[in-house]
Amino acid sequence: GYVTGPAGFASDLTQAFAGIDGILLLVALAVVFVILLIVYRSPILPLIVLMSSMVALSGAIFVVWHMSDAGWVKINGQVQGILLILVVGAATDYALLYVARYREALIAHQNRFAATKAAWRGSIEPIAASGGTVIAGLLCLLFSELASNKALGPVAATGIVLAMLASLTFLPAALALCGRAVFWPARPRFDSHAAEHGVEHDSKLWTKIADFVAAKPRPIWIVCFVGLAIFVVVSTGFKAEGVRQSDLVLGGSQASTGQEVLAEHFPGGSGTPANVILPAADEDKAVDAIEQLAGVSSVAVVSQDSPSGTIPVGESAKNVPPMIANAQPTESNGRILMQVTLSDPADSQAATDTVVQMREKLKSVSPDALVGGDTASDHDTIVSAQRDRVVIIPIVLVVITLILMLLLRSIVAPILLVVITLMSYLATLGIATLVFDHLFKFPGADPSVPLYGFVFLVALGIDYTIFLMTRVREESLKIGTRPGMRRGLIATGGVITSAGIVLAATFAALAVIPLMFMVQLAFIVAFGVLLDATLVRAFFVPALVEDIGRKVW
Repeated sequence: GYVTGPAGFASDLTQAFAGIDGILLLVALAVVFVILLIVYRSPILPLIVLMSSMVALSGAIFVVWHMSDAGWVKINGQVQGILLILVVGAATDYALLYVARYREALIAHQNRFAATKAAWRGSIEPIAASGGTVIAGLLCLLFSELASNKALGPVAATGIVLAMLASLTFLPAALALCGRAVFWPARPRFDSHAAEHGVEHDSKLWTKIADFVAAKPRPIWIVCFVGLAIFVVVSTGFKAEGVRQSDLVLGGSQASTGQEVLAEHFPGGSGTPANVILPAADEDKAVDAIEQLAGVSSVAVVSQDSPSGTIPVGESAKNVPPMIANAQPTESNGRILMQVTLSDPADSQAATDTVVQMREKLKSVSPDALVGGDTASDHDTIVSAQRDRVVIIPIVLVVITLILMLLLRSIVAPILLVVITLMSYLATLGIATLVFDHLFKFPGADPSVPLYGFVFLVALGIDYTIFLMTRVREESLKIGTRPGMRRGLIATGGVITSAGIVLAATFAALAVIPLMFMVQLAFIVAFGVLLDATLVRAFFVPALVEDIGRKVW
């Protein structure tokens, strides 16, 4: 036997999220630990960085629990999973930035507490700016019509606030207590020359990349632009009109199998009818209008007097036993409830089309009629999600552009950087279109997938822009824009790439949840972050700034 219908699908989703706290967190922490071990080549430092992330996560969970308990937000498994990943990833990113500054400061300062003070001063502006930008982008989700989107905004923003606080309080204190020993075996040594003239970065890889970009900036940014533009065009084929409930859980489920078996022997919509609430006086006209629709199998009115709980009406009333036929519809405030069994499965496009047609038909015969049920609810959710994309994406772009203008004290640079970040996002969608259609064979995507992907990629992608450009501005004030760009790239290249790999790896951990939405979001954000932290920040942005020169400010 199979348990299907709304309760069956709800049970499948609950099972998919079962153990999310433990499995997802363990996978994310394990992946991050391995990456940090490779980056720092120290057994102690990764543990302190992860401890800082766990402090941030614990604080975020504490605050969010009270927000939920007070009724300010509604938490579900989806929001919970994203919060875990976002806090661990963001806290680790901010930690990487601070650790890089602290290591520099230990070379330029003999006293570890003086080094801590210098590192903190150098880190607070980019961390506060990048965190503030992400928070502002996430809070734009409050403009959504969907409760889950509205909840994700303040919940994720709370997580970012705690990640910032942990990275600017707990982490500096812990590293100050450990001093140079935390970097063992590669302890940074005090250099009197660096104390007077500043720390010279000796990364051979990033020096080569910076020299390569400085030598041919225009051809490099043009090639990057064309490469991204090709996939931006491909992104127009991204299908995000919603997917069937039976396709949500990857690998199949009892509810989806039961739905298929049900459709073989009964009308596809059996057990999941469309519900119509309307004035009792409009019953006959409404039944006539509904029965004209090809996708309707039968119509019944809810009745407490009927042994079956309903009274078949219209064509469905033929050959009905007298004890049911003589029962009276149950009225409440002059209204009745009709149950319309559809010919097609409730989560199919055909069923959705029938519900839309039903609403149109009833407008003329019973203007006060309301059509609900699972099919109608899913359709309304998709319509709201599509509306959210159109409304929220421009708001996020405007907010982030204004923040960058204030931060960089410039007009040209922020506009260019936002356009590049938007291109990076759309190119990622283009890659995702090819992967989802041809590799994974997904039937489509939920409309919220590109919206979530946009908010995370643009907000987090701007993080790397801020890490890079605040350092470039700092250096440019001393030595000029072009040499400042070169030195800023050498100084931040390793940190940004490491941060991108860490964040991509943490978001990729979402793929352990066997839901199409989570797997798609995991791929889009993970790939997009890697693209942003490598190609875009290492070549596209530096080459464009090098080519434009001082006018960029």
